Amino acid sequence: MIAAVLEALRTTVVELVPAALIFIALAAVVKRDRLVAGFMAARREVGTNLGLMLFNGVVMMPLIAVPLTAYRRLIPRDQVLIAFWSALPAVLTIILAIVLIDLAAYWRHRLEHSPALWRIHATHHADEAMNWLTLHRKHPLGELLSLLIDLVPVLLLGLPIWAILTASLLRAWWGYLIHADVPWTLGPVGKVMMSPAAHRLHHIRDEALMGANFGNTITLWDRLFGTWTDPAPYLNCKTGIAEGTRDLGGELLRPFEARYWKAKPQAAAEPAE
Repeated sequence: MIAAVLEALRTTVVELVPAALIFIALAAVVKRDRLVAGFMAARREVGTNLGLMLFNGVVMMPLIAVPLTAYRRLIPRDQVLIAFWSALPAVLTIILAIVLIDLAAYWRHRLEHSPALWRIHATHHADEAMNWLTLHRKHPLGELLSLLIDLVPVLLLGLPIWAILTASLLRAWWGYLIHADVPWTLGPVGKVMMSPAAHRLHHIRDEALMGANFGNTITLWDRLFGTWTDPAPYLNCKTGIAEGTRDLGGELLRPFEARYWKAKPQAAAEPAE
């Protein structure tokens, strides 16, 4: 167990350091003279997000690594499907892996906005000073749901593990970008790929508009299932939830408060037209 914890810590640091260098540099370029003020506004929530990232990576991952590995081995791997994926170009396989993982993640995300799961997902929406580390503002139960649900379809479809890992890495880096505090719609690219402005709209401090733009990497599934909203009128919108932001302990305890078992989730409104 100690070895697993140390390996999880190493993996977390390896992921965090290059991302930190890139997105701190991005903040310096975009915010310029507002950089210090922006950091001061976000510092408390950055601490919470780092705490949740470390807790999920160092504590939760070693605990679920064994059952998750066993679960993967129990999933049937059809040889015909394996052969099909092996015959495709590597780039196409990765693109299809991203599209399919995003489909599973889209419906998982929509379910997290239901009364049953909002108590877990509310932690992710609590940042009032949204930043690239908001990607990791996930309750451990939410992290577990993401790991299990997002990867099941591609495992069942026989995609090669290397393609799944590559797609997951690319989606994670895109996740950092769309949570960054930049008002970018990405122009024509933003019609296909989820932009920071489009995802910020999903985090908006507005119950109706929060029920839009559920995708992580591509806009396809939001457009197909009627949850897409153009972010252009909502650039730099305020983010957060009615219950407010909390420290690490408060976020870990949030799902277990009695009021969440009966309250309507803040994000459960009908998708905006």
